[in-house]
Amino acid sequence: MAIHTSSSPLYERVARRNTTARAVELGILFLLLSLLVHRLLTLKDQGFTWLLAFLCESWFAFIWVLTISTKWNQVDHKTFPERLLKWKPELPPVDMFVTTADPVLEPAILTVNTVLSLLAVDYPADRLACYVSDDGGSPLIFYSLVEASKFAELWVPFCKKYCVHVRAPFRYFSGGPISPQDVAPEFLQEWARIKVAYEQLNQKIDNAAKRSIPCELTGDFADFSKIERTNHPTIIKVVSENKEAVPNGVPHLIYISREKRPKRHHHFKAGAMNVLARVSGVITNAPFMLNVDCDMYVNNPQIVLHAMCLLLGVINERDSGFVQSPQIFYDGLKDDPFGNQLGVLQKYIGGGAAGIQGPFYGGTGCFHRRKVIYGLWPDDKEINGKLSKEVLQKTYGSSMEFTKSAAHVLSSSKSGSSPQDVSSSVEAASLVAGCGYEYGTQWGTEVGWIYGSATEDILTGLTIHGRGWRSVYCTPTPHAFLGCAPSGGPATLTQQKRWAIGLLEILFTPKSPFILTFKGKLRFRQCLAYIWVLVWALRSVPELCYTILPAYCIITGSHFLPKIGEPTLLIPVAIFIIYYLHTLNEYLRTGLSIQAWWNNQRMWRVYSTTAWLFGAFSVVLKHLGLSDTVFEITQKDQESSENNDKNTNAGRFTFDESPIFIPGTTIVLVNLAALAVVLFGWRSVEAHSGVGPGWAEVICCVVVVAFFWAFFKGLFGKGKYGIPSSTMYKSTALALLFGIIVCSPK
Repeated sequence: MAIHTSSSPLYERVARRNTTARAVELGILFLLLSLLVHRLLTLKDQGFTWLLAFLCESWFAFIWVLTISTKWNQVDHKTFPERLLKWKPELPPVDMFVTTADPVLEPAILTVNTVLSLLAVDYPADRLACYVSDDGGSPLIFYSLVEASKFAELWVPFCKKYCVHVRAPFRYFSGGPISPQDVAPEFLQEWARIKVAYEQLNQKIDNAAKRSIPCELTGDFADFSKIERTNHPTIIKVVSENKEAVPNGVPHLIYISREKRPKRHHHFKAGAMNVLARVSGVITNAPFMLNVDCDMYVNNPQIVLHAMCLLLGVINERDSGFVQSPQIFYDGLKDDPFGNQLGVLQKYIGGGAAGIQGPFYGGTGCFHRRKVIYGLWPDDKEINGKLSKEVLQKTYGSSMEFTKSAAHVLSSSKSGSSPQDVSSSVEAASLVAGCGYEYGTQWGTEVGWIYGSATEDILTGLTIHGRGWRSVYCTPTPHAFLGCAPSGGPATLTQQKRWAIGLLEILFTPKSPFILTFKGKLRFRQCLAYIWVLVWALRSVPELCYTILPAYCIITGSHFLPKIGEPTLLIPVAIFIIYYLHTLNEYLRTGLSIQAWWNNQRMWRVYSTTAWLFGAFSVVLKHLGLSDTVFEITQKDQESSENNDKNTNAGRFTFDESPIFIPGTTIVLVNLAALAVVLFGWRSVEAHSGVGPGWAEVICCVVVVAFFWAFFKGLFGKGKYGIPSSTMYKSTALALLFGIIVCSPK
């Protein structure tokens, strides 16, 4: 289905004006190349430090080229959902997916609020179905959904009757009391009634979570008795149905816990998403699918309409294979002390990618065409040959019900409303959720979410782009979805490490952007954009070397920067000043503060030398056959900004005994030792001449300590705010070993 009229388009593509930014970025590139040329021409007259600096700066110049290419053509898409409403009877069905894996790390009340916000979106309820994948097989999640479905009978009509903007109850009711003077008595009574009902729901879930068994395992809950987290059959439950196909009712709600067996690889989230695609294909088979993480609630109730504008308003479907919304976080700590809210990155890198072949798939807040997920290429002229029974079963599996539904989608047959009798399809759906169903098929290789990386989202989006599809960035006002960002040092670094591992793994798969550019239809600049993000882990080595280089020069009596008075010193100084003023301008234009800019600068130095470094090591060990990738779930918390403001320690960096903190601690100790060498006169500073270190190296040491200020404070902190003694011992040993090696006679 496509809706496009030249007189009333459903969206408008708007190019951003960034001429000044382009000029500045090209200027920085020119300075970087000038510095490299200078180092190359003088390499024979300098020592090891000059060569190491040349190699590191060559890498930085390469990354900067990728950055310029990605950000060059930034675009936005303005949507007009009010125009789409003219075709309301023809709106296509949408299947909505929510994934959760651990009720401890991902509290059930978070999942419930996300589900309730999806059930209440401004879209005909008879064209919606919500599927919740519980990879932990937890009776608590199912119990919570059952209770939430009862509350949804009150919540959904209330939201639509009064055009409630925020449709996640925990956010709506955290906004403070309603003033009786501002609203009608009828609304006030209903508001109070709904608030009491939500508080009761919240209390029920909280009480159930505190019990070892959340409820009696009888009736619908009997399937959860005597099962293990990693060893249980498929469980599919229809929590609620919109049997009468009421447009203003509550959409279908289905619970899924796929089969798990100890000796069968379940492929983490990618495997769960493929099960959701198959189960929904058997039950409702909507031509479009939305997937969100359990903590990512709907913030804009018209987001489905906004996305449909981009999916239905194109002349050629290849221009919108999927629609991605940026990941924005609620109750973020002031000034982003952990540098993980990614607002500037998504605005400039995301907007830049949108001007090439489209934004990356972010794993949540994304609308997919089902046929694209099923492996279809744009304008596939051989589609009829792919619809034979033999080919369908070889590609999609042995289920007759599913292959029939897949053929229906691939042939672009018109889809109507979601089926009213959902329960009758549960038995057939259970078959395609089995852990052995995918064997001998193309699931995970050419069809569905692609296996082979912990960042299955980027790999899947890359595969789609490699077939020639484009994607679109959907950035409505207000934001489409809001989620929660990890807080504290351990959770933040764990997430960054997982991303670094998964991204680097993609370079070694058959879906590498290099291969898809030469053998597929991935555009060259889109390939460069993917490389920019895939090499995060590889950045750790030159970043680590560059943070140690000033200290090395001071301790060994060498230098890697020109001396004061030498004209060539102006090149690195200009690069430093212009680059940081340019990035500061980007943060200010995004509406962030100077403190937020500084926090992000220092945290990205921390990420690159700690989490990304361990990510690189993990991938190397995996390819050597010495370890396997472990998918680490990030702790998610549901805290209000009110609580965060009261907690004076909310933005402080925390530590634990993880080895991930050793590199950062070692960097601080080495640079402090170098500064001590200068302070106590053990090494003289040769400001204007000579081969020894100059003031530039001393200043660089100070800058490095400033970047790792959280670790410096951790040296003297207590409890979780202090670096554990075991980490201190290991880092001190490494620092001493570094000193012994560099000071030993050559």
